Amino acid sequence: MYNEKEIIEGCKKQNRKAQKMLYDRFSSKFLGVCMRYAKDKPEAEDILQEGFLKIFERIDQYNFSGAFEGWMRRIIVNTAISNYRKNLKHYNHTNIDDVYEFEQEINTSEVEFSMEEMLHVIQSLSPGYRMVFNLFAIEGYPHKEIAEMLGIDIATSKSQYSRARKIVQYRLLQLRSTRKAHVVS
Repeated sequence: MYNEKEIIEGCKKQNRKAQKMLYDRFSSKFLGVCMRYAKDKPEAEDILQEGFLKIFERIDQYNFSGAFEGWMRRIIVNTAISNYRKNLKHYNHTNIDDVYEFEQEINTSEVEFSMEEMLHVIQSLSPGYRMVFNLFAIEGYPHKEIAEMLGIDIATSKSQYSRARKIVQYRLLQLRSTRKAHVVS
């Protein structure tokens, strides 16, 4: 088995076997990242493929300072952002659920949700909300950087995150209610 450095060196030499090993090692993990940004699995797979092409094209830029997985993740996330920008004109800009303001703060911390349930809820967000929610809540980017990445105002980033968080909480509350109804029946 090759270690990470040997695989990277092989990829820098455009060795197909090393590229396949790198893809096999990280593709399922990064598909999960792409799924959070995409509207469905085919779109996530497209983002993943495009992201890995960029990784292979730019691998000479990786100089072994910092985590390689983090370096690749940034490329994958940036590819998802590029995909969002490219498809922005195709997305519905207003979702009726997104316009509704949720007044109450919903406590979902005492209920466990599966990764599939969380992914489904995140994917149900409108594209703009989904992008800001992922970048802030999951990737940990500050609103200033999100605003720069997406070409929006910092205030827009903050308000979209706030609304997205409320929608996620509301939909998780709905999911919890549905679970309780199934248990009672």
